[in-house]
Amino acid sequence: MGKALAQTYSQAADIFRRADAVLDMAFSELCWEGPADTLNDTLHTQPALLTHSVAVIETLRALRPGLQPAFTAGHSLGEFSALVASGALEFATALKLVRRRGELMKEAGGLAPGGMAAVLGLEVEVVDSACQEASRECGGVVQVANDNCPGQVVISGDEEALEAAGRKVTDRGARKVVRLAVSIAAHSALMKPAQERFNLALAEADFRSPAVPIIGNVSGSALRSTEEIQADLAAQLTSRVQWTGSIRQMIDSGIQTFIELGSGSVLSGLVRRIDRSVTSLSVGEPAGLISLLE
Repeated sequence: MGKALAQTYSQAADIFRRADAVLDMAFSELCWEGPADTLNDTLHTQPALLTHSVAVIETLRALRPGLQPAFTAGHSLGEFSALVASGALEFATALKLVRRRGELMKEAGGLAPGGMAAVLGLEVEVVDSACQEASRECGGVVQVANDNCPGQVVISGDEEALEAAGRKVTDRGARKVVRLAVSIAAHSALMKPAQERFNLALAEADFRSPAVPIIGNVSGSALRSTEEIQADLAAQLTSRVQWTGSIRQMIDSGIQTFIELGSGSVLSGLVRRIDRSVTSLSVGEPAGLISLLE
């Protein structure tokens, strides 16, 4: 995870060294060598994803100093990478916040276990209605967690309500309902204890006015001030990720090229499903950077 990047570019290596110092552990070694079970613990996964994406950001800045985004955006945890890219957060501050975020989400999942499921083949309005019905009937919690793209919606909640919502969306014509391999109900009301405690950390963090606007997960619109950024983050853990709306907002503003920086290419795929007329690239390793800069 970012090892080849750090071996090739000093800027990426420096970010991993800084992560080691901030987290006071051999974090880069964990990212590069594992063990996988430890890295897959959300306490480490969230900081690892942030560190890798920022390593790509800093490397790209060094290689192409004149490349300036018109907007930044990130999906859920990725919003913190977007904040670093926009200049609204220093990397060290973002890393501490993300580590705290992972701790609190894990604790909340232990107090109120739940899960998540991807619903394929239905529009978000239909899924939302099914979740509301299931919540009322079960007296539990299930809601839309991620509006990823047309035909792909993730729902989140407690086991009984989640199962009920799964049956309802199937009855309404969902092509498939796929349980995700997680034991927490992210972006649902079950994360309220985590959100309340995370807001204390947000209040102490040093946010700055962004050099470029960030598209917020909760609002799905441009955040241009520290107050707007903090308000979006203060509701993020319990609210849906408005990814479809975020991408459309940028397209409506004239954006035609999207570059995903970090691990994997999932978001690039979602962008193409939202609008196939735009260009979407993913960059996480040296080969991707070289291709982008050619």
